[in-house]
Amino acid sequence: RAADARRTLGKTPRMMDFFSRIYGYPYPYPKYAQVCVADFIFGGMENTSTTLLTDRCLLDERAAAEDFRSESLVAHELAHQWFGDLVVIKHWSHAWIKEGMASYAEVLWFEEEYGADFAAYYRLGELRNYLSEDSDRYRRPIVTHIYRDAIELYDRHLYEKGACVYHMIRQELGEQLFWKAIQTFVQTYAHQAVETVDLLRAIETATGRNLLPLFDQYVFRGGHPDFHVSYRWEAADQLAVLTVKQQQVTEGVTPLERNLFDLRIPVGIGTVDEQGQVSVKTIPLRIHEAEHTFYLPLPQQPAFVSFDAGNHTLKTVTLEYPLPELKAQLRYDPDVLGRIQAAIALGKKGNLQAVQALEEALQREPFWGVRREIAKVLGTVQLEQSLQALQLALADEHPHVRAAAVEAIAEFKSAKAYELLKPIAKHGDPSYSVEAAALKGIGVIAAAKPQPKPKPEKVLKRLRKALETRQGWNEVVRCGAIAGVGQLKDMPEAVNLVLHYTAAEVPQPLRLAAIRTLGTLGDRHHPQLQQILERLAQLSHETFFFTQLAVVEALRQIDHPRVIGILQQVGDRTTDGRIKRAVDEALAQVQKNLSAGDRLKTLESTLEELRKENQALKSRLEELAAKAKLPAQDTSTLGDNGKISSPPTPRIQGT
Repeated sequence: RAADARRTLGKTPRMMDFFSRIYGYPYPYPKYAQVCVADFIFGGMENTSTTLLTDRCLLDERAAAEDFRSESLVAHELAHQWFGDLVVIKHWSHAWIKEGMASYAEVLWFEEEYGADFAAYYRLGELRNYLSEDSDRYRRPIVTHIYRDAIELYDRHLYEKGACVYHMIRQELGEQLFWKAIQTFVQTYAHQAVETVDLLRAIETATGRNLLPLFDQYVFRGGHPDFHVSYRWEAADQLAVLTVKQQQVTEGVTPLERNLFDLRIPVGIGTVDEQGQVSVKTIPLRIHEAEHTFYLPLPQQPAFVSFDAGNHTLKTVTLEYPLPELKAQLRYDPDVLGRIQAAIALGKKGNLQAVQALEEALQREPFWGVRREIAKVLGTVQLEQSLQALQLALADEHPHVRAAAVEAIAEFKSAKAYELLKPIAKHGDPSYSVEAAALKGIGVIAAAKPQPKPKPEKVLKRLRKALETRQGWNEVVRCGAIAGVGQLKDMPEAVNLVLHYTAAEVPQPLRLAAIRTLGTLGDRHHPQLQQILERLAQLSHETFFFTQLAVVEALRQIDHPRVIGILQQVGDRTTDGRIKRAVDEALAQVQKNLSAGDRLKTLESTLEELRKENQALKSRLEELAAKAKLPAQDTSTLGDNGKISSPPTPRIQGT
């Protein structure tokens, strides 16, 4: 696989030059090796001067045209040679210093290689990954000493939120001072162990700035601001009126309990002249209360108002703007993230005018990331015109835009949607991800009720054929097909097909996808539920990390009392802190979904099992005690060679 290795790792020398320059410290070791290994339980691991990578990162020619995750992985692990190996963390709690910077190094490299728009859009993905964990799993400070196993800290707060915080530091200090601070930190603490306070000291030494207030809000406590921003123009007084609310604040709490952020947010006032030239004037606003209303006197009505111009602040924001201003921002805002925010806000309008504006933007927007987001938004507006607009995206030159269009079209679950996806599912696409999305999509449509045009039997036949014939890079296409099969839960043949692909001889990526799909199938009233649970119980005994994780992910989707026992057994057997945490979260989710009667039955079953175990242990102790009172000759046994031998000393296992 030499060609795949060159294709995947070939930019490493240029990356080394880049990081040596921006970190102000030449690559510190005599060589750098990258070793790709099978069955690796991480994406990569930065041993000093030798990085281990999963062999799944190796790109074939077709994958290289659409996949940039491998490039980000190579950049991430290389950056650790400075942040993690040259400068070492003193304690696990401060691991964000290295993991946050390595994640931010991905953004920095993409900015160097592909430009500012690509880097900003990639940073949005980092933010969304953190927000997903924060909203769906848990919230914690980046720096915390409260954990069960150190590996639990290696989460999206540490990596992605850490990267966003580094970006905020960069924005706060400006380019020159930021890099002066980073280089001071690396040069000062090379070959030493550090804590977060050392980064603060280096920043103050290099710039004279104390960033403790920013760290207090984003590093040493959990959460982020959730802004709701409304805007109107008062023509009589020539005033732009902006109302900003921090929605993360809970009503009725005391001032000390309010999780308010104190930030300076730049607001961009955008104007467009007759020649279509755009100019943006930035006004910094201090936001530190639960609600502010700002009255901004302006010489003329702005074309658009961009809250947090450049979108450098770690936050969520909901825009409540008039339709004309959103249309103008989507068209003219120079910041790609501002245009994406406008597209999302237009989608929430949900009317024909909004769809028309999105369709127009889809045709003229120069950056693929914005077109991709527009396609996603169109999928949420269930109008016939949205489906027509998405047909344009199916012909987009960029594979990620086409994949988003396919996923959005599947959400319509109509005969017309099926006709749009059928050619891709049948004949494929230059992109693995587009082809996979189409195969899953026809399963989504076929499973819809009332039943649209495609017959589930016909769709299952097509998906089965794809599973038999379309092997490829990391099984991406067949994983899409198995996800499509998983939608057809009313068909026993579909369930049996998914179970078939959980066999040990199936290639690992496809097998893991099939195991996770069992959770999609496992409705508590499904006639084959016991068969599904039996298979998951068997799989739960396997020790490979990703198999355990897939089993837990599947089980957490099934609201049946038996799931609790299987999950508890996985938690008892594993030694990996990440699996233990996943089990705990899955148990909480399943118990939440169960009815009160189910929970009572589960508790009674658990108590009965404990009673039986206790009785067995009591009987064993009584047996041992009785033997201990017998004469010595009665406790001896006759060995195979006819000699008398003493019985082994009894041992009680377990407690």
